[in-house]
Amino acid sequence: MAADFSHQSSSTKNDASTVAHRSSSAQSNTTMANMQNTVNELINPDRRGNALKVLSKRRDMFEELAPLLWNTACIATILLQEIISVYPAISSLQLTHAQSIRVCNVLALLQCLASHPETRMPFINANMPQYFYPFLQSTSKLPQFEYLRVASLGVIGALVKANTREVISFLLSSEVVPLCLQSMEIGKQLSKNVATYILQFFLANDEGLEYICATAERFFAVARVLELVLRSLEEEPCPRLLKLVISCYARLSNNHRAAVALVRCLPNTLKDATFSNDIRDDPATRRWMEKLHENIRRHQQQVPEQGGGSGVGDIGGS
Repeated sequence: MAADFSHQSSSTKNDASTVAHRSSSAQSNTTMANMQNTVNELINPDRRGNALKVLSKRRDMFEELAPLLWNTACIATILLQEIISVYPAISSLQLTHAQSIRVCNVLALLQCLASHPETRMPFINANMPQYFYPFLQSTSKLPQFEYLRVASLGVIGALVKANTREVISFLLSSEVVPLCLQSMEIGKQLSKNVATYILQFFLANDEGLEYICATAERFFAVARVLELVLRSLEEEPCPRLLKLVISCYARLSNNHRAAVALVRCLPNTLKDATFSNDIRDDPATRRWMEKLHENIRRHQQQVPEQGGGSGVGDIGGS
């Protein structure tokens, strides 16, 4: 008579599953305890530097780090104190490499707070982005300043990815667009990429597009910097950045007044074959370019062929 092992086999599988679950739960509890200990070390000035480095490196390995940081007493204040502590060095251009790296670790944790759905709105309601805006206002091109520029843009990038009305409205009202434009103009290629990505995200949002096209001053500021980035791409090609710039122009052309303005001020490099080879194998960017040209052709008849001006007098009007 054959033995019946079906019940035993099922029981063994259940036992194994239970053991695995307990092991995973124990491991999770251990990780939580370790992270809590490291977070608590931020309170000790002597251990803070190392704790910042460890947490920054491990932030992607522990999904609940953001709530842990936000809900642990004094931690948010400590992070802001670290940022404020380098203001004198920023204004006097005396920022050291070590100071920059330390604050970049702080900004990495702020990015963690900006990314997490539980902490994003409390982060905004506490107006925390305003504390690192001075890093974006700096015009220094020294490496240590560039590190802070990229890290600060990373926090803003994490916010815009949420793509909620509250986040977009907050960022637009905090005048972050001019800061992004400055980074696009003076930053290295990584800064240009991240800042242009943020600008493209604003333009992809109806509220952001309306905000930028609401006045001639805003439109011209954006158009001028986009053209500067295009010029830099002729000397230092970057397919990703080119794609972002073309998508920005295409999105601007969806606004009636901006499209009329672009009839006159669209850079020649987007009218001729300058970048044809660069976008040849990129269907998405080619579609953006086609849409841009289509919108401009549709508005050309509204711009007089003769006469001065830029054809943008009605930007900001009714």
